Amino acid sequence: MDQVQQNMEGLRTSDYDFMLPEELIAQDPLADRSSSRLLVLDKQTGETAHHTFREIVDFLRPGDCLVLNNTRVIPARLYGVKADTGAAIEVLLLSRRETDLWETLVKPGKKARPGTKLVFGDGRLRGEVTDVVEEGNRLIRFRYTGIWEEILDSLGEMPLPPYITHKLADKNRYQTVYAKYEGSAAAPTAGLHFTEALLGEVQARGIKIACVTLHVGLGTFRPVKVERIQAHHMHSEYYEVTAEAADTINETKRRGGRVICVGTTSCRTVESAARQGMVQPCRGNTDIFIYPGYRFQILDGLITNFHLPQSTLLMLVSALAGRKQVLAAYEEAVRERYRFFSFGDAMFIC
Repeated sequence: MDQVQQNMEGLRTSDYDFMLPEELIAQDPLADRSSSRLLVLDKQTGETAHHTFREIVDFLRPGDCLVLNNTRVIPARLYGVKADTGAAIEVLLLSRRETDLWETLVKPGKKARPGTKLVFGDGRLRGEVTDVVEEGNRLIRFRYTGIWEEILDSLGEMPLPPYITHKLADKNRYQTVYAKYEGSAAAPTAGLHFTEALLGEVQARGIKIACVTLHVGLGTFRPVKVERIQAHHMHSEYYEVTAEAADTINETKRRGGRVICVGTTSCRTVESAARQGMVQPCRGNTDIFIYPGYRFQILDGLITNFHLPQSTLLMLVSALAGRKQVLAAYEEAVRERYRFFSFGDAMFIC
């Protein structure tokens, strides 16, 4: 039975469930980014090994290419009130539609009908709901005086996932050290383990680095609510691959090196840009959904965190290494008391 046939066996959402003790959900980042643990999974044999993340350089080879997602998380969570009643309301910025028009997730949504006016902070930022779109998200047009980024930085909070209940002391710890282009509502968390020194060591060993951009929205984290996973529809997210990044990745493939993506978002970006086994420079929106049965065009290996049960991210890594092998590795990680999710430990599938 080949890899694709093995992967095709698990196409029900319930096939991607696993038991996770709540105390293994990491609530805080480690003091040293690269000191997290690293579970190495051989996708061919299913064999595993346990290491520290800074040892990742020992599993990369000269001639490989490491693909990073250089998106930057914006302080996308805003707390405000309805202008007419003063009722509290929470807004999560998802994606920019126009200069001051954003697609958002509003809580409570029933109180945010079109025409609803919102006030944030001391009134420096105001908004009006203009429409209700897919999944009940709201379009909000904002009004303000000054520079949008400065206002957002002063009023917004980092949009930590709901399973993280601790307050983040340093908001830069929810950014990768190579974050550059603002636009994400969540961090590409596999990259949180890298330090500048570790990336320097990677390059010193003859490993290329290519940077792509995918602004992470709800598409990556939206729960799968259907039993047959083929029926799930991913929310669209903006991505961009420059000519320089495409050339670096394609040259790696031509020379026989491996393309190792850091995080599922980098993986989805390069696979979205793939045409006949090569990466094309491009920009646009992608709703690519990678699940078992998918044939990777570009990806050879993946550095990733441990993902939520029944999530599209768990389905993606299962497409690469096989559902049974991935779930067995997760069971081992639970036994070994690995830390899970955004601030947790890492896995290298090679």
